[in-house]
Amino acid sequence: MRAIEAAHQRTALADLLVGAVREAGALALTYFRAPLKSWTKGQGSPVSEADIAVDELLRRRLSTIAPDCGWLSEESRDAACLAAARVWIVDPIDGTRAFIAGRSDWSIAVALAERGRPVAAAIFAPAEPALFVAQQGAGATLNGSAIAATAGGDLAGARMAGPKRYLDRMARLVSGVDAVPKIHSLALRLARVAQGALDASFASSSSHDWDLAAADLLVHEAGGALTTLEGRPLIYNRADPVHGALVAAGHARHASIIELVRTQPDGFD
Repeated sequence: MRAIEAAHQRTALADLLVGAVREAGALALTYFRAPLKSWTKGQGSPVSEADIAVDELLRRRLSTIAPDCGWLSEESRDAACLAAARVWIVDPIDGTRAFIAGRSDWSIAVALAERGRPVAAAIFAPAEPALFVAQQGAGATLNGSAIAATAGGDLAGARMAGPKRYLDRMARLVSGVDAVPKIHSLALRLARVAQGALDASFASSSSHDWDLAAADLLVHEAGGALTTLEGRPLIYNRADPVHGALVAAGHARHASIIELVRTQPDGFD
């Protein structure tokens, strides 16, 4: 009974999450392709007034939905999030460069993580529009329809996305790799694997919790895996939110890539 009750609670929470993400998308669109204030932070990473506005909206809405949760976002975090059993992990606008440039390949990514792993997630690309939703043990959807990662382990002819150095390396090792144009939002790039639009996707060793957590659950629930190049799963809400090089694909193809990487004497990253 407790397991059933917990499942019902997560479903209700996921529904509320979708409402909050849709509201955030509507707000982001009011800034999109309009005069926009933007600046740089950290190591030259762009940020805009839209990032801040969406972050503030989501924090208000999600804190109401689950007030016991910690908060970890690209733009803000609370001091107690590392000690929280549950934490919201948020990228208010993933792909800010694309957003500022007026491109459509940006997204809003939100995940609820429990004990280091995501249990509910939504990625919304409102300029497309595309709404990806996943719940632990309940599968993944795109605009309400079930999605699945592509089956099979063959790498020849596979559609892949990611940093150019990884795609070039794969092209040297495997015949006919189909490298797709850059998708600026990492969360959206990984969601394309869950959708089956991409067979595999790579991420360089600079991605953060907020780029990955929502997409991780989507890929997993769509029958795939997102791991390090050594095959290790990701743990979120640690002191250092940065992750190493990663690959996502359906289970069989993911295993093929991990084995291929393992056989390279000079490494892969």
